[in-house]
Amino acid sequence: MNRLIRRANKKLSLSNAATLLVVTSLFGQVLGFLRVKLVNGNFDYLGPNSTDAFFAAFKIPDFFYFTIAAGALGVAFMPILAEHLQKHDRKGVWELSTSLMNFLALIMLFIGLLIFVFAEPLIHNVVAPDLGPTQLRNAVIIMRLIAFNPLLFTISGILTSVQQTFGRFFFFAVAPLVYNSSIIISIFVFKDNIGLIGLGIGALIGALLQLAIAAIGITGLNFKYHKLIDFKAPDFRRILRQLPPRSLDQGITSLNSIVNTNFARRLGTGNITFYENAYVLHTAPTLLIGTAISSAVFPRFNNSLAKGKKEEFREEFLQVLRVLIWITTPVVVVGFFARGYLARIIFSQAAPEIATVFGFLAGAIFFRTIYTIVSRYFYAQKDTWSPLIDSLFAIVLNIALVSVLARKTTYGIAGIALAESIVAGFQLLILTLIMLYRDPKLFDIHFWGGVGRIFSITGFTVVATFIMVSLFPLQLSDVGFLSLGFKLVLITSVTFSVHLALSKLFGLEEAEPIFKKLGNIRKFMFKQFRVNV
Repeated sequence: MNRLIRRANKKLSLSNAATLLVVTSLFGQVLGFLRVKLVNGNFDYLGPNSTDAFFAAFKIPDFFYFTIAAGALGVAFMPILAEHLQKHDRKGVWELSTSLMNFLALIMLFIGLLIFVFAEPLIHNVVAPDLGPTQLRNAVIIMRLIAFNPLLFTISGILTSVQQTFGRFFFFAVAPLVYNSSIIISIFVFKDNIGLIGLGIGALIGALLQLAIAAIGITGLNFKYHKLIDFKAPDFRRILRQLPPRSLDQGITSLNSIVNTNFARRLGTGNITFYENAYVLHTAPTLLIGTAISSAVFPRFNNSLAKGKKEEFREEFLQVLRVLIWITTPVVVVGFFARGYLARIIFSQAAPEIATVFGFLAGAIFFRTIYTIVSRYFYAQKDTWSPLIDSLFAIVLNIALVSVLARKTTYGIAGIALAESIVAGFQLLILTLIMLYRDPKLFDIHFWGGVGRIFSITGFTVVATFIMVSLFPLQLSDVGFLSLGFKLVLITSVTFSVHLALSKLFGLEEAEPIFKKLGNIRKFMFKQFRVNV
């Protein structure tokens, strides 16, 4: 067992870490997609037991977790850990980690108690007004079941952040997978007895299992736990000073989600479910591409700056930024043109509302994926205030736009998605302008030339995708996973093949590693063929 833990905790290169995170993120997104699909398929989206209650119940616990702990762990905590590790100060790493763990655990314990006690007024007055009696009851019970999940996630996050700082990503990548798996299992265990409420039990068990896996991963690093909170430690106080802006930044994102859920509920029963389904589809590319790659390179950014290698940091940032733009553009194209296929796959029946909402979220997919790396440009330099100010502007703009666009007399439920895309674009623009103000020469001719070629290629990609959708249109008879999946895979394969081939033709360096690997595979196959002959 110890040998397996040591092997799992082996330090990974940047490329291997990125590959691991992308693969596990892909698997995690598949599980998340499957979780929502199975919830849709086994429970009603209308009526007294509407799935609106399930989606609404998670908003407040998620808000407090993301506000206080989630993003702050990485951007305020890991850079300072990297400084200690650079000095070979493991004792300082352990003391700092456990001080933060103890401090945040106490806060999350108190918040968990508040959520548990005030679950009903939070649902009724904040998240989803005017739910029916049964819907309200279901939402309250589920919220109380997961009230302490933010505490469990916080401890898990600190343990995995330490592992990332040491360049070990395996348990960080694997731990979240059990969460969705547990909810999926709970669907089949509880659907015929306690029903929707059983999903809350599955979520609680999943959070406990996630913590257990994170704890197993830390044992390979000889982690030393200290019971005290060392408020006198200068670096701990530095973290505490940086936590508020990053926490508020993350909290605003979650607050946006609560606002959107509230407006979706005002449009009638079922609209929360429609919106959440489209939102899951929209977040998958951002998490799979943006968050996975950005998480893999963030420790490298921290190490480069800790060593004073600013030019190296700058070069790494621009390289990753171009890669994200190159990967994201065909994903957005496929998502927009194949939105009807995706909506029907996740909802198991005709769902024009989901397809429409997802179509309006296409812009947000691109902007938010790029935002993941742009924001880390600031976090690596320990600037958490610029993203915070950006997010404060975003929440004000989002509320204003949603109140106008998400009415029955305007765009309805699609208006929320339209507002999100507009807000995401403005958020990215503001941070980019701040970067250019601080470093006018950051984006050189080489960068802009590459980006220009990427967007030129995207024009041909749009044409290829449109032709494929026209040749293989969505039919009323396309209801099975195989039928929909076949068409979707065919459309996606042609789109990405065109994008890749034209990238090679236009001389984009982002395509070279893929063609190199394809060449190695071909050489291996021909070598095996000659040996066999």
